[in-house]
Amino acid sequence: MIELTEVSKTFNQNQPNECRALRGVSLRLERGGVTVFKGPSGSGKTTLLTLVGCLARPTAGRIALDGRLLSNLPERFLTDVRRHTFGFVFQQFNLIRGLTVLENVMLPAYPLGRPHRELMDAAHALLDRFGLAAKATSKVEWLSGGEAQRTALARALINDPAVLIADEPTANLDSALSREVLALLAELAAQGRTVFISSHDPLVFEATQINRVIEVHDGQIAGDRRC
Repeated sequence: MIELTEVSKTFNQNQPNECRALRGVSLRLERGGVTVFKGPSGSGKTTLLTLVGCLARPTAGRIALDGRLLSNLPERFLTDVRRHTFGFVFQQFNLIRGLTVLENVMLPAYPLGRPHRELMDAAHALLDRFGLAAKATSKVEWLSGGEAQRTALARALINDPAVLIADEPTANLDSALSREVLALLAELAAQGRTVFISSHDPLVFEATQINRVIEVHDGQIAGDRRC
């Protein structure tokens, strides 16, 4: 489904603070299941996920989605691919303070021009699915950590993406809430979505719901295990 060929990513290239985040990574990521990118902070796993999700471009190498080369697409086409293919759950949630839970969930769908009533119905259905129906009109700054994480998941699914990317989804949660989020992600994978997670949390990469663990160290693939 997604294939990376000799992909490298360098920040601040040719500057005194140059940082080589990825170094010649080649990887094939199949459709379906839950894959964890494991590694310590600074290993390159988050950078790898941002490239997979078309949030950034590689400095060198090629990235293809279902055989279509993405790494040389003009930005407007890349944006279209990103909106229709990927949903993102960020480590700090990135919810917009001052807006309600419902408004945050609907936000990524506005550029696609869906009818407002259809969009509202879809957002309410997601909130109901994640046990947040009673919180629809609450400001997001009033939510608990678990509620904020579930809101971020609902927002990531509003455009019905084939691929869900979650960066350190349990970093701000206790063990019980972490297991709850992992169960939700596994449920999404069981329904046919592809789920990619970055994590350095043993509770995540040792979970029974995980299908593949890819270990990243110093910007390179250090291990690849099927579960």
